[in-house]
Amino acid sequence: MPALDRFSTQAADYARYRINYPAALYDWLLPQVASRERAWDCATGNGQVAAVLAETFVRVDATDLSESQLAQASPRPNIHYQTATAEHTPFPNQRFDLITVAQAVHWFDVEAYHAEVRRVARPSAVLAEWGYQLCRLETPALTELLDEFHNVTSAPYWDTNRRHIETEYADLPFPFANVRQARFAVVKNWTAADMLNYLRTWSATANYARQHAGADMVALVAEALTQLWGPQARPVTFPVFARAGRVE
Repeated sequence: MPALDRFSTQAADYARYRINYPAALYDWLLPQVASRERAWDCATGNGQVAAVLAETFVRVDATDLSESQLAQASPRPNIHYQTATAEHTPFPNQRFDLITVAQAVHWFDVEAYHAEVRRVARPSAVLAEWGYQLCRLETPALTELLDEFHNVTSAPYWDTNRRHIETEYADLPFPFANVRQARFAVVKNWTAADMLNYLRTWSATANYARQHAGADMVALVAEALTQLWGPQARPVTFPVFARAGRVE
């Protein structure tokens, strides 16, 4: 089955309203990597992870199946962006010291992807996969409204793969050595408009628009959320989960 591009239509908002990952995550991950010569950031999206890796690796290859997403990525002299799926890449065997994939592995054919990882990884390379859960808000009323929008209104429009985010990839195989797990938190200070635009980056929102002649699902919650939120910025907390293992 060909890979499905779920995020090209909202690529610009994705680049602006999706979270950056905390320095603590990289502080946890990078000491596990013996060599800093080459890294592959798979499903790079707008290149946010690749840009961080480029600070310490000689070369970063960053791939995504969405040309629209790659168009949002910031160029760096040592980052090489190209279109490719996770399961089939143009890379030679035993190429990389580190392979990363953020908030995307639940969309893959995981068995085929891990086979590709084993092919392109150097001996003792590290594979790291991470994602983040539905954000948490500071007041019960806002949290209840967000949960209803996520669990009820948008529920029919989530792909079934999305359940793996809720279980922190516990049901996705990870057959690698020296597996380590960690959790982090990212806090954003957002206005109501920021939150609504973040909701528009959801794959469920895009699925709704495809099924309803381009209609905006977020409009169903916009008035109530804006009234509850008020004019001020509020903290929005994203729980991040990660796992890393050695490819042998």
